[in-house]
Amino acid sequence: MTKYENQIPTTAGMDMKSLTSILRDSLRKNVERRPSGSIPVERYLQASASEFSKLSQVTWFGHSAFLLEIEGHRLLFDPMLGERPSPVSWVGTRRFSRELPMQPEDFPVLDAIVISHDHYDHLDAASIRRLKNKTKRFIVPLGVRKRLVKWGVPADQITEHQWGDEFTFKALTFACMPARHFSGRGLLDRNSTLWCSWIIIGEGTKVFFSGDSGYGPHFKEIGSKYGPFDLTLMECGQYDKRWSNIHMMPEETVQAHLDVGGKLLIPIHWGAFTLAYHAWNEPAERVTRAARTAQVSIATPKIGETVVVNEQVATTGPWWRQTKD
Repeated sequence: MTKYENQIPTTAGMDMKSLTSILRDSLRKNVERRPSGSIPVERYLQASASEFSKLSQVTWFGHSAFLLEIEGHRLLFDPMLGERPSPVSWVGTRRFSRELPMQPEDFPVLDAIVISHDHYDHLDAASIRRLKNKTKRFIVPLGVRKRLVKWGVPADQITEHQWGDEFTFKALTFACMPARHFSGRGLLDRNSTLWCSWIIIGEGTKVFFSGDSGYGPHFKEIGSKYGPFDLTLMECGQYDKRWSNIHMMPEETVQAHLDVGGKLLIPIHWGAFTLAYHAWNEPAERVTRAARTAQVSIATPKIGETVVVNEQVATTGPWWRQTKD
């Protein structure tokens, strides 16, 4: 079996001491790991044909799922739209929001679905089955094709890519680039598929999506080759000092954004599920504070709220402090 590795030595922090402390933390009741009430979700509003051809905009669906509409093309990234990021539907943490901005069957036609890696909170079988007829192109890292074929996606609609691949698709340039993470969906398939970040370049817009990643030198390398970026969507959530090699802390999220030469930062990988031991809204508090300190432009949209790239951004404020019972 092929085994993939990170660019630099990377451990997941799962030694016996860490496992013991993780068990202790799982029993703590003094951290609000889920919202006490419902969180706001906006309905997705499709742009008119004339607006769609001109605008570049992004709509966040919670966690790392987002719809990028760029210069007349629609790309859906890491569409985990299910109830639980789990191998079975009745085990694991539930989604915070009681509804989605849009159900999978209601999506407009997509030019492509793009995947960063095969973990359950990024690649969801039920979501793929419900979305597979919305597109004829899946763009994935090496090894992920077999997952999609198993769920009914035709093999000839899937292209697999390795780090450093650069290709053109429908007038957009894509680059599959490194991330510092790992892969696997079971006990015996760890690192059997590749994980990655993605670059999308249009005629007038450049976007960077970090995928899941610990902080590392690859961010400066990407910035040096491809930056600056009009928009970055950066992992910010499900972090812990014990596994900081594979998930950035919020302050590192801001630094990674600066490393790649980002203009506007949207922090993702939070707001949908409890997968770590910090408070559910701590990522937003810490990353906005770090962004202010570093004088970084940041947008923190509600789930379902659309942010237009290259326009003056007026964020909705700290909506995560205003949950409703």
